Amino acid sequence: MATIEFLLNGTPTRCHVPSDTSILTLLRDYLGMTGTKEGCASGDCGACTVAIKSDTAPHFVSLNACITPAHQLHGQHLLTVEGLATDEELHPAQRAMVECHGSQCGFCTPGIVMSLFTLHSQQQQRPAPLTPERLEAALGGNLCRCTGYRPIRDAALSMQESSWKAPQWIDASQPAHTPLTAPQSAEANTDLFAQPTTLSQLTELRRHYPSARLVAGATDLWLENTQRLALLNQLIDVTRVDELRHIEEAIFDEQPGWWVGAGVTYSQLEPLLETHYPAFAHLLHRLGSQQVRNRGTLGGNIANASPIGDTPPVLLALNAWVELANQDGSRALPLSDFFLDYKKTALAADEVVSRIFIPQLADDAVLKVWKLSKRREDDISAVLGAFHYRIDDGVMQDVRIAFGGMAAIPKRALQTEAALTGQPIAKESFQAAQRALSEEFQPMSDVRGTQHYRHQVATNLLERLYLSLSVPNQEVMLHAYAH
Repeated sequence: MATIEFLLNGTPTRCHVPSDTSILTLLRDYLGMTGTKEGCASGDCGACTVAIKSDTAPHFVSLNACITPAHQLHGQHLLTVEGLATDEELHPAQRAMVECHGSQCGFCTPGIVMSLFTLHSQQQQRPAPLTPERLEAALGGNLCRCTGYRPIRDAALSMQESSWKAPQWIDASQPAHTPLTAPQSAEANTDLFAQPTTLSQLTELRRHYPSARLVAGATDLWLENTQRLALLNQLIDVTRVDELRHIEEAIFDEQPGWWVGAGVTYSQLEPLLETHYPAFAHLLHRLGSQQVRNRGTLGGNIANASPIGDTPPVLLALNAWVELANQDGSRALPLSDFFLDYKKTALAADEVVSRIFIPQLADDAVLKVWKLSKRREDDISAVLGAFHYRIDDGVMQDVRIAFGGMAAIPKRALQTEAALTGQPIAKESFQAAQRALSEEFQPMSDVRGTQHYRHQVATNLLERLYLSLSVPNQEVMLHAYAH
């Protein structure tokens, strides 16, 4: 077991806990701090929301304590609901929740308060109008079963009017620390949590511990522990690897675009997507809550190789590449060659995903992304379709279509693409494409949808694309779902 050192509400703290301990378990079971609640143990409800600040972050960000490894606190500053109030006053978020009657049973309230705290912190540093979209983004990861959301939204708006004298420790420097290291060899059942800081160190650890699990945001991995009670006793944390944390503009394979480090979080990626790929940026808000976007990474979503992962179909439609690295160097391959079978990829035992190249959209190219799920937000896809194309004199060109939830892997619809490429925007063209799609995909039935449902949904997305092209100035779906 490794010893972790961090600031807890401004107080230097030192703990010695197993590798598969979450921040929530650390707080409640080891430190006796029970203000942070466990609701779902899957990162959905927000009752366990806390805030964290690293030496590279300008402000505190929210995260779900139930699915975040405690050892990732090493050298960081953790703030919980117990730390907000001073002897003299409540934090404006707490006071506003009281004054606006935003709490009833109170179980979810600590998490809501922590989300409001991070919003208030950002407002203090970069004042901006609190639009409905910003409020929805800040509170979208917090569920309340009894009060309703109107008084909570009222609290979010009114807290900005309250002054607050922040305690001096709120901006305390993170404690000096050395990275968590691993021995050169260890038995398979030996507890291990390593935090490499360079790609060379990461690939060396990967070679020494091929059965150890790589962890970044843990937004999916940690559910193996909380939901399936699996033992995660050997972990290699990639979040401190410098080479994985950058976004670089570049030209690759004669295409302009951006190399995105595998450790870049969705929140860090969002500004780039909003500028260059608005439909992709919109998807992030359907993908997960603010707490999830602050932790989840693009590289993790790819390496996880889920057939219903949200970003791979979009990246496939964009003709993205993935770079894999080991001790001998690196190799790049088209993302379409990365996914081999269900949860099986081209990644060798000693390799890691190091970065992803996203080609820039041509000036006349269009990207559309549509996701179908049981809930509008913070839910797993039943089907996700990504559509890339150009219109040249009324004819479709450079058509690339990819789906999630339609096969054992995220997959390009090559026959469907061929049926549309070089064809006019006409009903007959899209009917041919729908027939091709039905022939090239045989989706499975599961709790999110039957095979028939998925076939119908996918063909309906082609119909939606046809309608949006044939009536370009008319929205064909609710704004919250469109883009």
